[in-house]
Formats: sequence, structure tokens, C-alpha cells
Amino acid sequence: MRLPTLRRSRSADPGVITGVARLDRRTKRLVGRLRPGDIAVIDHVDLDRVAADSLVAVGVAAVLNAKPSISGRYPNLGPEVLVRAGIPLVDDLGDELFELLREGDLVFVEDGCVRRRTDIVARGQRQDAESVAAAMARAREGLSIQLEAFAENTMEYLKQERQLLLEGVGVPDIETRIAGRHVLMVVRGYDYQADLDVLRPYIREFKPVLIGVDGGADALVEAGYSPDMIIGDMDSVTDDALRCGAEVIVHAYPDGRAPGLARVHQLGVAALTFPAAATSEDLAMLLSDEKGASLIVAVGTHNNLEEFLDKGRGGMASTFLTRLKVGGKLVDAKGVSRLYRQNISGSSLLLLILSAIAAMASALAVSTVGKAYLGLAAEWWDNFIYSVQRLL
Repeated sequence: MRLPTLRRSRSADPGVITGVARLDRRTKRLVGRLRPGDIAVIDHVDLDRVAADSLVAVGVAAVLNAKPSISGRYPNLGPEVLVRAGIPLVDDLGDELFELLREGDLVFVEDGCVRRRTDIVARGQRQDAESVAAAMARAREGLSIQLEAFAENTMEYLKQERQLLLEGVGVPDIETRIAGRHVLMVVRGYDYQADLDVLRPYIREFKPVLIGVDGGADALVEAGYSPDMIIGDMDSVTDDALRCGAEVIVHAYPDGRAPGLARVHQLGVAALTFPAAATSEDLAMLLSDEKGASLIVAVGTHNNLEEFLDKGRGGMASTFLTRLKVGGKLVDAKGVSRLYRQNISGSSLLLLILSAIAAMASALAVSTVGKAYLGLAAEWWDNFIYSVQRLL
């Protein structure tokens, strides 16, 4: 991912970072209000990579976290992303940070100290590459405990959703035709932009059913596509994406409650519900499989243990079982942008041009018309040389 240039406000002291504070206890919701140069104030234990990537993409001047960005429960990836991008991260500032700061306050950050004008608001720990590496090393030491919890969550999910996994019970009836077609499901997760860009020739040729999982619908729209279906709890998809004409399926709790349904109805958009304990990306896979998709291509989804744990949710255990269920139908597009690039080197381009010139010259030399043109060119060249000689 190409990192944006950070536009930090200047202050008298070059060691002080100045910016407008934007606050929200949900990082995913905050990102939609941030502008380059803002200071993001979050309440995010174990900051994950997806959240960190979104903060980097906006170009924030600094991140102030009321909670520890690495608690030590497991090696989460977000702090490393921020530090590598050169974005200051100040940790463990305390819950009172949200009471002492207001939206739009001008904030000054120096090392681990947060000020509003001359008043010190809070003190925390300024993270750097060394402190993050040390915290990650400590977190990896306790990884066995998290593996045990992950295994327990997996078994609990299997007990809860056995009928959904094995028999497809609870999958809603949809209007979108999926049987026999490819499905491309997009989650706004790791490296989704680069992978989606590389898949353009595939999308153009196979015309798969396009499913956006929550904010993945916006990712499709931003890439120039119109999603056929949107699945999720509707907390990170924009109103414009919901109104694009896609079939909408709201992820509900197992007891049927669907908090996101009211928002969809307020927009005047019809929607179905899909009650399950799984994640929204799991529901997209299970629905595609149950409705007869011949192939499921996943972009931005979680596909390894480190990413499952990085999400920091017990429900991620469902993704493991879902992938076992879908089996050979699933093709994970993660990293395809690194495996395959359509870049042409300068030397290859030069060789192509020279080959084209040589081919044209050969064609002119052997054809009657070509010989006539070559004769005219030779005569023009002789006249040009003669004119130069007369001038000298």
C-alpha cells in the first residue's frame, strides 16, 4: 500500500505535533470522519492491522489510544503498521481522555504528553519500533493460551451452528442468481485494494457475482464496480453503497435481533436477515456455497492464524470451520498483487519498440511501395547533404 504524505501542523517546537482532535471509541466509525493531519483519539485494546491500515490511509498526524495498543494477550499487528508508517502512537492514556478532550480541540503531542494549549491533558507511553518489537515478543510467549481459547471457541461455534454448516439451515432465499457462477466476495481487509486491482482482467472475463461484505461494498464501488449483493451488520457501509441497487442481507444475532436493519429501512432499502453466530464474511461464503456457486474468490478476508487472532474476536473461530466447509470452491486472492504484477520494465519496453521499428524497416525493404518510399527518402537525404555543403 502506498503511504500518504502526512500533513502535520507546524508549531514553534519541531518536536511537537499539532492537530485537530477527532474522537470515537470505535475506530472503524472514526475513520469516516478523519481528515489528513487530524489527531485520532481511539479506545482500542490490541489495535489490529485493518484499523491501523485505515488510519494510515487517511494520513492522520498522530494516534492517541486510551487503552494499550498491545495488551500482551496475542501478537496483534496494528502498532507495527503505524510505527513503520512514521505515525506517532501514544498508548494507555486512560479512559478520562474522552472526558478531557472534545471533538475539534487543537491538541499538542510531545513524546508521551498530550496538551491542549498549555494544559496537560494526559500522559502515556510513546511507542517506537523497539518498544513495539519488545511488546510483540512478550505477546508471542503467551500465544499457547490464545490457541487453547481459539480451539474452545471453534468447538462452541460448531455446537451452535451445526445445522447451518452441515445442512445450510437458516440461509435466506435470495433473488440474485448464483448457481453455476463464480462469486467474488470483497472484505475491506488486508491488501484488498491491490488484490482487487490485479483481478480486473478476471472480473472482466468471468463477470462473477460481486458480494461486498459491509465496507467491502464501498471498496467495489470505489474500484468502479456495482455490487450485486451486500452482506453485513451495516456498521461500516455507506448510505450511497446501500442505495446502489444491490440485494441487501443484514447479519443478525442468533436470536434474530438485527440492529442494522433499522438503518437500512430508514434509507428505503429492502433487506433480508441472516441470523448466525458467524462473522459476516463467513455468511457470504456459506450463502454462496449453499446457493451453488462454482467458485468463490475471496479478497481481503482472514486466512491464517495470525490474522484470526489479530482480529481479537472469539467469533473468528467460525472462519476456520467455514473454510473447511467451503473447501475446494474457495480461492483466496490474498497476496495475488505480490505474486503477479503487470508492470513492464524499461528495457523490455525499449526492446519492444526496437523490434517494431526493425519489422517495419524489413517490410519496407522487400515491398515495391516500400522500395519507392526508400528511394524518395534517399533522394531527400542526398539533397539535404548537398544543400549543407553549398552553405559551407
